[in-house]
Amino acid sequence: MAKQIFVNLPIKDLNKSIAFFTKLGFKFNPQFTDENATCMIIGENMFAMLLVEKFFKTFIKKEIADAKKSTEVLVALAVESREKVDELVSKAIKAGGKEPREPQDHGWMYGRAFEDLDGHIWEVFYMDESKMPQEMKNKN
Repeated sequence: MAKQIFVNLPIKDLNKSIAFFTKLGFKFNPQFTDENATCMIIGENMFAMLLVEKFFKTFIKKEIADAKKSTEVLVALAVESREKVDELVSKAIKAGGKEPREPQDHGWMYGRAFEDLDGHIWEVFYMDESKMPQEMKNKN
């Protein structure tokens, strides 16, 4: 099993991305931050490397997908409550992000999403497993 996860995302403007995610309450590891990239701390052992596109390109042979036109990945973040879901998405919208779809409420699971400045979609959800339908619990 892996000890940590680093999601690497291409971005156009490092300073604007840092400002956006700072408004959402995220912190950055200065040890892994320079003019090409920053390491955003999502949680314990969870990080997003925000890489300027030119630098990101040095790691791949394919073209970089335009996240405003197509979706390759959804980054999903579990939070402590429904209120935290709404709080984080509201902060993202106020900071310049967009809400790409309506909230999803399944009773036991509630989620919303936001697009960051580069079009990457971040799913934010709260799940109360004690209220999960029995048929879903029985699958394990």
